[in-house]
Amino acid sequence: MSKLIVSLSPHAHGSDTVERNMYGVIIALLPALLVSFWFFGIGSAIVCATSVIACVLFEWAINKFILGRKQNTVLDGSAALTGLLLGFNLPSNLPIWIIIIGALVAIGVGKMSFGGLGQNIFNPALVGRCFLLVSFPAQMTSWPKIGQRLSYLDAETGATPLYYMKEAIKTGNLEDLKNVPDALSVFIGHGYMEGAGTIGEICALALLLGLAYMLWKKIITWHIPVSIIGTVFVLAALFHLANPVYADPLTVILSGGLMLGAIFMATDYVTSPMTPKGQIIYGISIGVLTLVIRNWGSYPEGMSFAILIMNAFTPIINMYVKPKRFGEQPAKS
Repeated sequence: MSKLIVSLSPHAHGSDTVERNMYGVIIALLPALLVSFWFFGIGSAIVCATSVIACVLFEWAINKFILGRKQNTVLDGSAALTGLLLGFNLPSNLPIWIIIIGALVAIGVGKMSFGGLGQNIFNPALVGRCFLLVSFPAQMTSWPKIGQRLSYLDAETGATPLYYMKEAIKTGNLEDLKNVPDALSVFIGHGYMEGAGTIGEICALALLLGLAYMLWKKIITWHIPVSIIGTVFVLAALFHLANPVYADPLTVILSGGLMLGAIFMATDYVTSPMTPKGQIIYGISIGVLTLVIRNWGSYPEGMSFAILIMNAFTPIINMYVKPKRFGEQPAKS
């Protein structure tokens, strides 16, 4: 009888490539991108185009002139995806020079300083976004109201739904919650009410269409988005039942950047755990941290910080949550 030898992985060739997955995520973002054009007009177009072009150019320049790589990676779609996600996390009236700084930090610090795609610890787009948030807080928290399609830098600004939720918690005044759009308005877009927010968070329906596409194409699995959204929903429901000053759970999960973060940011291949069990632990932790920061932190939104914190814990999760190994011989005592 011949001895069975189990070789090291990989054992089979798959059809997945970096390009296929990156451009697949970009396709999934198109509904939200088109909605942002409808709601924010020229401002959304300028911010997103600037962010994408700047990220691609910075990756090309760093590869060529700093790392000296003969084979550049700008065509694999990862830089363009980082630029689009960074643009989705910005207000539609952000000056071009600030967007370029954010792109430089996202690509230069968040990605290429670690060696490039596959080696970065943190989500590059969120690194750029959080850097801009702490460096330019006034510009990054100036939210243009929707419907001003031909306005850019001179757009009229307003408060986000999360701001009013935060004020209600701080003051204990239920009247503040009357300024929050109802769940249906947030689901289909703030266009039917006065509303404001980042470019990519304005319509939950568009983001869910992107999720459906990525699940259909098997670009991602359900574990991270469902565990994040489910955790926030359950905790928000408990808070709301305990004290109505906390917004209802459906409005909480549909408001702000939670859907954008849960579907497109937390599911980043490089910075999220590899196993389904690890992904659920990761998602639950992000959900808890997001709600803690939203309710009691300094900022109304906590999604970006929660994802970056859990990015740092991903190696630990991967270390302690491992799949069963087959073909391993037990050590002889």
